[in-house]
Amino acid sequence: MSGWKFSQCATMTFTALLVLAGCVSQQKYDALDTEYQQLNQTMSAEVAANQMRITRLQNAIKVTINSELLFPSGEWQMPVEAQQTISKIVPILAPQQQTKIQVNGYTDNVPIGPGLMSQGITSNLVLSQKRADNVMQFMISQGVNPNLVSARGFGDADPVASNDTPAGRAQNRRVELTLAGPGN
Repeated sequence: MSGWKFSQCATMTFTALLVLAGCVSQQKYDALDTEYQQLNQTMSAEVAANQMRITRLQNAIKVTINSELLFPSGEWQMPVEAQQTISKIVPILAPQQQTKIQVNGYTDNVPIGPGLMSQGITSNLVLSQKRADNVMQFMISQGVNPNLVSARGFGDADPVASNDTPAGRAQNRRVELTLAGPGN
């Protein structure tokens, strides 16, 4: 093959790969955008009541759920009402799931009380991990692919508000679901 033909062939191949990569990237974006739209529509009441925030990121969607919606203060097991909230999200995520879901738990900086200590919860880090695990396990029980979901507790790290006021502490007690597109 002459140098010119090889160069032309290589350029065409490279261009075809770029076009295909663009299509896959657009497909990922479209899939996440569809989930984003469905989540906003399904959870509109919770979003309007400031119990939940749904944010579209470049290659992901982040669903931030106010802890009071999921857990009573100082608790890590979800009551029935919280399970109903998560149950509204799962049908959007579970069918033909290709999206990785990271469940992150956070707390405020209030020290663990004796009631939780007696249950073996010795720190806010442990409490946040138990909350994240609880949400993850419930999602799996509702049909989310266990191979595509993980949980991590961060304790009082990464506050979104000051812990100096009750309102700020309430904002810091949260669970975040981050949905990364296929291949991320």
